[in-house]
Amino acid sequence: MEYLTQVETTKASNFDGHHAPDRELIGDCVHCGFCLPACPTYVLWGEEMDSPRGRIYMMKKSAEGEAPLDKRFQRHMDNCLGCMGCMTACPSGVQYNKLIEDTRAQVERNVPRTLGDRLFREMLFRTFPHATRLRLMALPMLVYQRTGLQRLVRASGVLGLLPERLGAMEALLPRVPNSLFHRGAERVAAAGQARRRVGMLVGCVQQVFFQHVNEATARVLAAEGCEVIVPRGQGCCGALMVHSGLEEQAAELARGMIARFEAAEVDTIVINAAGCGSTMKEYGHLLRDDPEWAARAAAFSAKCRDISEILCELPGRAVRHPLALRVAYHDACHLRHAQAIYEQPRRLLAGVPGLTVVELEEANLCCGSAGVYNLLNPEPARELGDRKVEGLVATKAEAVVSANPGCLLQLMSGLRRRGMEAMPAFHMVELLDASIRGISVGQIEAERGA
Repeated sequence: MEYLTQVETTKASNFDGHHAPDRELIGDCVHCGFCLPACPTYVLWGEEMDSPRGRIYMMKKSAEGEAPLDKRFQRHMDNCLGCMGCMTACPSGVQYNKLIEDTRAQVERNVPRTLGDRLFREMLFRTFPHATRLRLMALPMLVYQRTGLQRLVRASGVLGLLPERLGAMEALLPRVPNSLFHRGAERVAAAGQARRRVGMLVGCVQQVFFQHVNEATARVLAAEGCEVIVPRGQGCCGALMVHSGLEEQAAELARGMIARFEAAEVDTIVINAAGCGSTMKEYGHLLRDDPEWAARAAAFSAKCRDISEILCELPGRAVRHPLALRVAYHDACHLRHAQAIYEQPRRLLAGVPGLTVVELEEANLCCGSAGVYNLLNPEPARELGDRKVEGLVATKAEAVVSANPGCLLQLMSGLRRRGMEAMPAFHMVELLDASIRGISVGQIEAERGA
């Protein structure tokens, strides 16, 4: 597709003519500054161009032909975590998510990257969205972890000699499960009379390293009267591509996902990873110009629900058993800000007898994970992770709970730097599953190691 031909309505713009940031959406920003304390990079650096209103100002100037798409523009857009904390804070309803995603696509098409940056990004996008490749890559990681080599390498200090991005990758390595090539069931029957037929997203990183979360999700849904269908052949939802400006690749993945779930004929599509959910709910926008897929994408998105949403929609059926534990709940940004889901996870956790849920300070501030941001920008990501762990320590919680695999990995890495690697980190649905089944926290952790 040829993007570089300017259309008449944007002839003065430095953006190309394909999905340039909408000038009306840019104009919604009144530069009031409410977004500043909600923006992680502004909180860290106090730099106006690394705030949402500063980035929107740069978009405006580029749209008016007064600022080039250059390395400086690229740097400030790259610095954005895409956490959407500004959207929660904004009194004007600025749709920053659409602005930053369209702008990033412009950057990827029009601003060349260095060879090293291109190669690193290419490596990430050729592996992370592909579960089979991830599994093969995880095999040497399994040996690295189980032989004790990882512990020796980390203790030696040799990782400090690696390029920063590679060191960040090692620090964030999840524990590889022994059941690496295990595939979950394609269908889980509802307990009792079925109330709803739901399809479940298995995810990319989620199905390889967090299969226990998918299994807990299916069990909880079944216990609450849902017939759970897990369509085979699911690919990536495209979230990493959307958040990184790779629009065409994201659109192609979205079409594949829509087709898989259409064939499954389900009432609802359940998602247990916040970043995936926020993207899948916006397929209608992503494919808005595609005459064949636009309506199908909108219908698909209308069926998408986070696991906490659907459980709150269904009147509780399964009995909850006591789970004596003090946990700190961390809001995944793409759940709290991008999807405006805040109350539902707390309500579900409050329904577990014996479970005490405490709030973190700076709860609305991103932990630094943000898709692959903690790999592409490890230094600010680490600062934000350490800041989040400081707040976690202050709660005197026994465990941390979230609803996104990236957040869990980021928090576990921060806890390890703090010397607190023994503190467990759980997906919210794991605790619900344990309460319904009447098992202990220790049993949850034992099952993970299988």
